[in-house]
Amino acid sequence: MLAAPWVCQRCVRSLGRIRVSQFIRRASTDSAPRTLPPALLERARRLTAEHDQLRAALENDFDPKKAKRAGELGRIAEALKQFEKAKTALGELQALLESDDAEMRELARDDLEATEAQLDESSRNLSVALTPKHPFADMPCLLEIRPGPGGTEGRFFADTLFKMYKLYCANKGYRTRVVQYEASDSDCQTGDEGEVALQEAVLEVQEPGAYGLFRGEAGMHRVQRVPATETKGRTHTSAVAVWVLPSFSENAGSSESEADWDNPESDFYIDPAEVRTETMRARGAGGQHVNKTESAIRLTHVPTGITVSMQDSRSQHRNRDMAWRLLRSRLAQQRREAREEQVRQLRNSVLATHQITRGDKIRTYQYQQDRCTDHRCGLDTHNLPDVLRGGETLDRVMESVRTWLVNKDIEAVLADEEAAAAAAAKQTK
Repeated sequence: MLAAPWVCQRCVRSLGRIRVSQFIRRASTDSAPRTLPPALLERARRLTAEHDQLRAALENDFDPKKAKRAGELGRIAEALKQFEKAKTALGELQALLESDDAEMRELARDDLEATEAQLDESSRNLSVALTPKHPFADMPCLLEIRPGPGGTEGRFFADTLFKMYKLYCANKGYRTRVVQYEASDSDCQTGDEGEVALQEAVLEVQEPGAYGLFRGEAGMHRVQRVPATETKGRTHTSAVAVWVLPSFSENAGSSESEADWDNPESDFYIDPAEVRTETMRARGAGGQHVNKTESAIRLTHVPTGITVSMQDSRSQHRNRDMAWRLLRSRLAQQRREAREEQVRQLRNSVLATHQITRGDKIRTYQYQQDRCTDHRCGLDTHNLPDVLRGGETLDRVMESVRTWLVNKDIEAVLADEEAAAAAAAKQTK
């Protein structure tokens, strides 16, 4: 049985015209379809082998860490399978092009274009699967919006962007919550569209995965338009700063979270294999019981070095329970502090104080030209009202930015793999 799907070209055109055209637009200018660099392909095979080993181990003994790792590698294994299938199908078609049978050659030519497109898509999917997932990608997010240079006009546009993101979420059905909305007290003017002079706004997008969807919106947004107060028709340029940060649950440190001790995703989770337990005799006041029974407990979390000792009770069992509770609380606090520090670093990396200038823009909204331009992915759109309404045009811009971010991630992974391969080759010499 050949791996190539034998479908006539007419059926392909009628059933998959849109999909095939999308593949063709993404294909390279060369006649041969795009494939993976050897370094990425080797990485995919190595991780797929690890996935298969983990799956085999889980059949005999379930382990939460192994199960989580196997789940992370599952998408790579499936993407590699689809890539190999498409590559095999293309090889069969190319072999048939050399056939002595004219009808077989014609069938192969009919399916060649669609199969090349399929290989192009599968190689793209595998490249995406190989890029490390952002640690906050599956979390809700906070959109912080503040006016940059531009005075009152910048504050007006900050309100415009706030409404744009709120409308976009409403159109998509995403749950939102206005965390903060502070207008400037010093200016009671309103813009042409009823905008208020916004000082600061924070919008929480409560949907899981919102951070991954919106992280490309972080940066300086520049607007070029004629303000309502301009009497000579001159175009003014202003800017608005947008931060995108992960939103953590407000009760992440509350006592209710302690009930989730067995969840590996919880701050309070501890792998028992990582804890060293020691029993000893209690010290201090307490009579003969202190000296004769080993009721005191000391727990050490080996990866972090956190140590907890408990001897308050005469019962070793009770001391053990209290020590575990205290160890979980200390480790959870350390994890939260590390996470908060990571968020602070993320916030500073997106926009430092010296970066809040018009020159550091990521996107321009040009009213006179009815144009929205993203300067990273290079996409130009000419339906600015639909962008500001949070419509399909904004969705297309945001999707293009996400594709650009993925391409940057792929380049980084490829550079790392090539550097590692070069270092390994140098050591073998």
